[in-house]
Amino acid sequence: MQYRFLEKNHDEGFTFVTKIDMIYSDRLSPPALKGACNMVCHLGVSMDGIMEGYGINRAYITYALWICQKKCIQYTRGKQMREMELKALAKINLGLDVLGRRENGYHDVRMIMQSIYLYDNVFLKKKEEPGIDLKTNLYFLPVNENNIAYQAAELLMKEFDIPGGISITLKKHIPVAAGMAGGSTNAAAVLFGMNKMYDLSLSMEELMERGLKLGADVPYCIMRGTVLAEGIGEKLTELPALMKCVVLIAKPPISVSTKDVYEALDSKDSWNHPDIDGIMVGLREGSLRKVAACMGNVLEQVTVQNYPVIDNIKRVMIEEGALNAMMSGSGPTVFGIFEERYVAKKAQKRIYDLGLARQVYVTNVHGVRRK
Repeated sequence: MQYRFLEKNHDEGFTFVTKIDMIYSDRLSPPALKGACNMVCHLGVSMDGIMEGYGINRAYITYALWICQKKCIQYTRGKQMREMELKALAKINLGLDVLGRRENGYHDVRMIMQSIYLYDNVFLKKKEEPGIDLKTNLYFLPVNENNIAYQAAELLMKEFDIPGGISITLKKHIPVAAGMAGGSTNAAAVLFGMNKMYDLSLSMEELMERGLKLGADVPYCIMRGTVLAEGIGEKLTELPALMKCVVLIAKPPISVSTKDVYEALDSKDSWNHPDIDGIMVGLREGSLRKVAACMGNVLEQVTVQNYPVIDNIKRVMIEEGALNAMMSGSGPTVFGIFEERYVAKKAQKRIYDLGLARQVYVTNVHGVRRK
């Protein structure tokens, strides 16, 4: 019987699975196959280590790895690569400070970004006809050049004179206009995926340079992890990974204009600056409590007064056991850091029952530090 062989790989911050047709053999029992799957997909054991441990060749553990295909990004390697599925991760800001406004209207910022396992599914497929076809499960999102994912595809197709066209399908789960880089992470996934599908051989740095042309958050969404962002958000420095924790996300049913938020901040003579350095000390020391204690978002000082629901959600999260809670980006999404999942689930239920938010999710951080 023919099965697809799946090999887990890591490349420039993205996890993906290579699919190659091979022959399955029943040399291993189903429990042993499942064990091999877990070792590769969850414990990071290499394929060579699996083969040595079981005294087998790659074909014998095809089925075990096939079981795990839904946990990873998938594509077919080589010239036959025609389609790909990627997970475009959302981000939160553990700290966000604004240092000032430039003459061109951009702001100098100092932020600590963290990717989380709340994600959109991005499907890419080559097509013979020229042009870009974009579809999404949300009717109100643009499916033309006004969508940043479309712009990402167009950028690479023009630069590299890519023949034919591409079909992009976005299955959105990240709240829209929520301060979680939902659009930017879609663009990052398109850049990354097309680089692989068309064998463009762009490095992460080269992808990030192109991403900056689309938006300030796109380079970070390509890099992922725990990162210090400076400048207008394009100067990125990798930090020690955040400790294992649970993140509660709550998006109230309001819309906040990023432009209006920054203009309101500009109108203030001064503002209180969050302790970005303190967060970095906490990360270096491996202290989740110190990281949480130093969390802060300067934009809350102008947003909360116009949208008190943000402060209400923060208060409920802290009352229910969050180490701390704050607004992400320019809002209106609020997140809380918890040590235990069951505590976060209780807070999730209370926020929902109080009618403070309908989009309420419990998730984990990406690239977590292992003890």
